[in-house]
Amino acid sequence: MESDFLQFILAIIIIIVAAKLGGYISTRFNQPSVLGELLAGLLLGPTVLDMLHHWTLLFSHADVLEELLAIMAELGVILLMLLAGLELHLPDLLNAGKVSAFSGILGVLLPLGLGYGAAVLFGSGGEEALFLGLTLAATSVSISAQTLMELNVLRSRVGLALLGAAVFDDILVILVLSIAFVLVGESAGGLSGVLVTIVNMVLYIGIASAIGLWLLPGLARLVHRLPISKGTLAFVLVICLLYAYAAEVFGGMAAITGAFLAGLFLGRTQIREEIEEGISSLAYAFFVPIFFVEIGLEVNLRAISGNAWWFAAVFTLIAIISKIAGSGLGAKIAGFANREAFQLGVGMVSRGEVGLIVASFALSSGLIDQEGFSIAVFMVIMATLVTPPMLRAVFANRPQSVSKA
Repeated sequence: MESDFLQFILAIIIIIVAAKLGGYISTRFNQPSVLGELLAGLLLGPTVLDMLHHWTLLFSHADVLEELLAIMAELGVILLMLLAGLELHLPDLLNAGKVSAFSGILGVLLPLGLGYGAAVLFGSGGEEALFLGLTLAATSVSISAQTLMELNVLRSRVGLALLGAAVFDDILVILVLSIAFVLVGESAGGLSGVLVTIVNMVLYIGIASAIGLWLLPGLARLVHRLPISKGTLAFVLVICLLYAYAAEVFGGMAAITGAFLAGLFLGRTQIREEIEEGISSLAYAFFVPIFFVEIGLEVNLRAISGNAWWFAAVFTLIAIISKIAGSGLGAKIAGFANREAFQLGVGMVSRGEVGLIVASFALSSGLIDQEGFSIAVFMVIMATLVTPPMLRAVFANRPQSVSKA
């Protein structure tokens, strides 16, 4: 046990140093720091160095370390989405509801359809093609949110609509995933299970919103007045984790959605700036770098070989184009200008942990094979890597209408 703990400490040291160095180098090339942190993960992971498995003199318990790092990474993305919620004002997000709905829905349907068609053309069966298409449908807005915060445009019209669209996207992907699981005959609940999933989502969002609107502000003020060391920060962490836990266990949604909602409601309190300062220090110094590097530690691009590379390349290209086209078209229909619609579409490209969750679920359920999983992971990491520089490019030297609410 002591050996595992010491190896875990050493792994954390290497990961944080690599992440910060990668982030620094990235900013020196006028790119978001998140890009360097992701590349640091690829370098340390099985694609290049395979730190946990090849550095046997330092790490002899790779399986244990992988599990511990995955948990730390999950905490990192939860805190990142909490910060994204804190950055926003609820009225701003509600005002972006129409754009968010159209962008989120079309941003799921178009990638799902094109991904399914591409998989069938490359020889996948119907079930595998369906779930590979679903990996294209999922969006991970955490990386886009990080980049938009660095660019100081998270509260622009595009940033607000992007986060709202990601919420619609998350809900719709979970619904489609549940329905698809029923259609292939593996769900014991049948169609009634799908209805239960929908009801659970609606109930969770309703209860979470009621608590956030009417109970959290008073509780936050009360805790803030208590003579407890860092009591407010502890309160915020507890609320964030509760929302995240309840989202997945009771709402059937991703935990990051619950964390985002917690941040959104806590951002309405009078102590928002104090909360944001405390959470930012904790997250960016420790948990968030682990999250970005751990993405690379999960990926082995060398697992793809032969003709599968053609499929991987086409699949990745479709992933990028279909998100930009689907979400961008939704924003255009809802009234955005061409440039804003394009910016929003680019912001929805990243798949990150959401795409990995869908791919892992399909693999563990026997719905896709190992090669299909490797191709899906390749798509996820490439879509994640290209998003920050693409966002930097489409927002470069362009004035944004930032909400002042």
